[in-house]
Amino acid sequence: MMNRRSLLGLSLGGLAWSVGAARAQMSLVTAYRFTFDGLERPPIPLADYAGKPILVVNTASFCGFVNQMDGLQALYKELGPRGLVVIGVPSGDFGGQEAANAADIAAVAVQHGVTFPMAAKTKVTGPDAHPFFKWAAQQRPRDLPRWNFYKFLVGHDGNLVDVWSSMTAPDSTALRKAIDKELTAKS
Repeated sequence: MMNRRSLLGLSLGGLAWSVGAARAQMSLVTAYRFTFDGLERPPIPLADYAGKPILVVNTASFCGFVNQMDGLQALYKELGPRGLVVIGVPSGDFGGQEAANAADIAAVAVQHGVTFPMAAKTKVTGPDAHPFFKWAAQQRPRDLPRWNFYKFLVGHDGNLVDVWSSMTAPDSTALRKAIDKELTAKS
């Protein structure tokens, strides 16, 4: 039989666990902590897009997948009004396939009709990787970018939802379903 002291101890222990769990939940790092330097524009703080799904894509101007820029723009044009944010992050980490300067990177983006925000040229792998990509690597260690045009979907809550490789086109069913789910969840 349980006495009052035991019952009180159990209740307080449960309360302490709840408070500890709540503090741990509150201290979780989300994508909103990170900011990208802008390409010929002001910085891009992800916190500015809190509550919206964000698709972060490491791009490269001279990569064989560069035509995905057209698909990303189409996705942004269609789903941007519903809240989707697409951010291109140019990187020369894979095969040195990114232009050396911002003007050349911007010119390629213009050729593809890009209107979504583009970051400045950024490292996405290794010890000098941008903090967003280090965070994503901690969240999904098996989904590190292995080439250009990896797609990282940040949910409406700032957490990493999923990652797709270069082989996944912007209009793929899996990617679209995940984005639609986040757009619906934020409503």
